Amino acid sequence: MTASEQNLPIETPALVEPESFSDPAAAVARLCQLYEDATGFLRDRFQETLSGKPRTARYRAYYPEVRFVTTTYAQVDSRLSFGHVSDPGTYATTVTRPDLFGNYLRQQIGLLISNHGVSVSVGSSRTPIPVHFAVAGDASVTVPQDGVLAFSLRDVFDVPDLSTTNDDIVNGYGFQYGDGAAPLAPFTAQRVDYSLARLSHYTATGAEHFQNHVLFTNYQFYVEEFELYARKMLKTPGSGYVSLVGPGNIEITDAEAPMPTPAKLPQMPTYHLKRAGGAGITLVNIGVGPSNAKTATDHIAVLRPHAWMMVGHCAGLRNSQRLGDFVLAHAYLREDHVLDDDLPVWVPIPALAEIQVALEDAVEEVTQLEGYDLKQIMRTGTVATIDNRNWELRDQSGPVQRLSQSRAIALDMESATIAANGYRFRVPYGTLLCVSDKPLHGELKLPGMASDFYKTQVSRHLLIGIRAMEALRDMPLERIHSRKLRSFEETAFL
Repeated sequence: MTASEQNLPIETPALVEPESFSDPAAAVARLCQLYEDATGFLRDRFQETLSGKPRTARYRAYYPEVRFVTTTYAQVDSRLSFGHVSDPGTYATTVTRPDLFGNYLRQQIGLLISNHGVSVSVGSSRTPIPVHFAVAGDASVTVPQDGVLAFSLRDVFDVPDLSTTNDDIVNGYGFQYGDGAAPLAPFTAQRVDYSLARLSHYTATGAEHFQNHVLFTNYQFYVEEFELYARKMLKTPGSGYVSLVGPGNIEITDAEAPMPTPAKLPQMPTYHLKRAGGAGITLVNIGVGPSNAKTATDHIAVLRPHAWMMVGHCAGLRNSQRLGDFVLAHAYLREDHVLDDDLPVWVPIPALAEIQVALEDAVEEVTQLEGYDLKQIMRTGTVATIDNRNWELRDQSGPVQRLSQSRAIALDMESATIAANGYRFRVPYGTLLCVSDKPLHGELKLPGMASDFYKTQVSRHLLIGIRAMEALRDMPLERIHSRKLRSFEETAFL
């Protein structure tokens, strides 16, 4: 970079003065316009720069923002756990991809205006948009790796800054914007953009395909069953499901259409059985381990799903259990360690009644057992999640003693992580596992046993998870997003 380039002036799109809106649809329309103007400016300047056009400025554009001011302590309708603020003050949030989050933004802004009787202000923030995120939606543009270009990208454009991409808001660390405004939403625009990019990488599907109800599993067998179920629904008149999307963003609407498998599957193959308004079901095969579970939920959380559940396999810890029995988690022993810095282990992770009832009702519906008879195939109790898959190969006295003291009935490597991150991100969560081995009682997961188990149980287990999600889909929003997941000081946006 030459001496003259070091002093390049900053060139930005024309900044738009904030405007007040009492109509949420109009407010979102303005957000869309501001965002498109800003990202369009960056995309054009980026293309010009790559083509070799002399650089005459440093290029910068800003995220749009929503700002809200209230001056009263007057009580508002607080039957909902969201949609209002508790104290007078200035509240703001930067916004990205208003096209993707349009329904969410209209709903949340509408509640804020209705509950407080005060308009919101929409304008440009002072938070720069990293060029990587501005061009992310344009398949024809690729940001070269550092060192490929003849100049340093960060000398000409803003690039992602991890110091502004964090979970301080949801972790309750007292986040404020630079001008002192309190947060209006649980995530900043940069944090959302970061997760949208990560989701595309890990799942090989676009964020626009994710549905409001997410199932996590740790075995590919569930993915195969999910595709069979999805095709059946696409063939069933009146099912309400309209398409199935798989890795590579391949979307089919015909039950008989092929679903090609990419030459290289992503780390977390993901399938979306879509329904109008995002009311369908997404299945994510997160693989094995708490790190994967945290990664998936860290990023899916920015989409603000209405519920997520784990439907995977576990080790049964009681001799009375049999292979294929179900475990409904009502407590968690957390020895996964991946969330210790964000959510201390002393924080209780409560069972959520709405999720528990939906899962138990679904088990009854699918198995045709109820009441006392249901105890033949399902136990309710503590699920322990650990980070060492081969814990059996070490001295077992310590782990076994802790498992006994906790009254754990099952052991896995993902469920407590998913539940804890649901608690942290205010996403309703639940767990229904299936016993696939009993290591404390000499029944290890060996190939022959596993094959028989998979054939008989996977389809039924997955169907239970789907039925539970369908029940939650029909539940009023205020019931599923209750106060149980909200703290003293919460953002107005869900």
